Amino acid sequence: MSRQLNPKQFLKLTNGPLSMLQATVARLEGMDAANPLLICNEEHRFLAAEQMRQSGHEDTRIILEPYGRNTAPAIALAALQLTEAAENNAEDPLMLVLAADHLIKDVTAFQEGVKKAIPLAREGKLVTFGIVPNHPETGYGYIHRGAELGPDSYLVDKFVEKPDQATANGYLDSGEYLWNSGMFLFGARQYLEELETHRPDILAACRAAIADTADDLHFTRINAERFAECPSDSVDYAVMEKTNKAAVVSLDAGWSDIGSWSALWEVSDKDADGNSLNGDVITHNTANTLVRADSRLVATVGVDNLVVIETKDALLVAHKDSVQDVKTVVERIKTDGRHEHMNHREVYRPWGVYDSIDNGARYQVKRITVKPGAKLSVQMHHHRAEHWIVVSGTARVTNGEKTYLVTENQSTYIPVGQVHSLENPGVIDLELIEVQSGSYLGEDDIVRYEDRYGRK
Repeated sequence: MSRQLNPKQFLKLTNGPLSMLQATVARLEGMDAANPLLICNEEHRFLAAEQMRQSGHEDTRIILEPYGRNTAPAIALAALQLTEAAENNAEDPLMLVLAADHLIKDVTAFQEGVKKAIPLAREGKLVTFGIVPNHPETGYGYIHRGAELGPDSYLVDKFVEKPDQATANGYLDSGEYLWNSGMFLFGARQYLEELETHRPDILAACRAAIADTADDLHFTRINAERFAECPSDSVDYAVMEKTNKAAVVSLDAGWSDIGSWSALWEVSDKDADGNSLNGDVITHNTANTLVRADSRLVATVGVDNLVVIETKDALLVAHKDSVQDVKTVVERIKTDGRHEHMNHREVYRPWGVYDSIDNGARYQVKRITVKPGAKLSVQMHHHRAEHWIVVSGTARVTNGEKTYLVTENQSTYIPVGQVHSLENPGVIDLELIEVQSGSYLGEDDIVRYEDRYGRK
């Protein structure tokens, strides 16, 4: 389900109608927090913006990273932006740093933990949140807590890497170790001071990158050339393991980073046979199994301890104890020159979404949805013609020198090489079927002449 252009953060895995990103933002409701600031890769910008719009955060500022450089530089970009905005404010603005792909079942306990961390952060501590372990997990790093600072609050004695099973058993028995959650609360200026001390090369590159920005809609584009020079490092290695100001607040809030399908099964609601089922699923003599059906009926008979994941373009069947090996399948997909690792059949664009419902040697059929007021770029194709049939709504079509409306049950034809565009002038979604035909049907056969969304 997680693809390069549609990763886990944007999936609806555990929170009903909310994606993991949307659930992360919703977790802050009722707290005294500013509008969220997002940092994401440039190729995910429209998906992130659309999900924030759906959550009622249309004005969210999104900093775009042209390259992934891990968490220390990402947090530095946000801190630099916040300190600039609070330049005339004597108080150091506090940053609550949250990964967008964590599950937290007990939101009240999470918010109480954040409140406990605030006075520590005001005192200049760099606070991380340590998860109270409920089993000897070998897949997480741990934090050994030191001297007590207050209720559920401690100095950090040391961070330790993922342990083997025997060591994890010892950590659990001691009661002195917490899982490293990767969530933080600290002052923006305080973080930059620590980064200056321990990784000045990262800070210098981030300062140079964010000194040259361009605002595009809700996006802040940093200088790609300067950011390319930034070393890649996590906030743990770059700062938290080196600073003498690290503190930890213990958190027991039903946390999981859902790093695998087996982890998702562990935290999901199950039936009397231990099955977690989502979608159109029929089971018979099935136990301890996770089934997700995206687009069709999935039936299981006489199976135990499996993971079955069905999407519109792929099917995974795995033993629950072997789900980590799915990365081997992904590598095979890449090596074979396939495309399933890149995206789902449904692809989100700033103007809406399209679903590639059928294709052959010289044709492709898409179902296209255009949001009210949105417009595709003015473009041309060298190798394909297009036939559009409107299913619902009204389309304003530019076809060469002509501009006209196409309504329900009407169609229009765009010849090869014709400059054209498609717009939804109405107040409801425009849905249409597009039939492409030609010698080459790749998405890179697009020459854009004009685009309101800043695409090249």
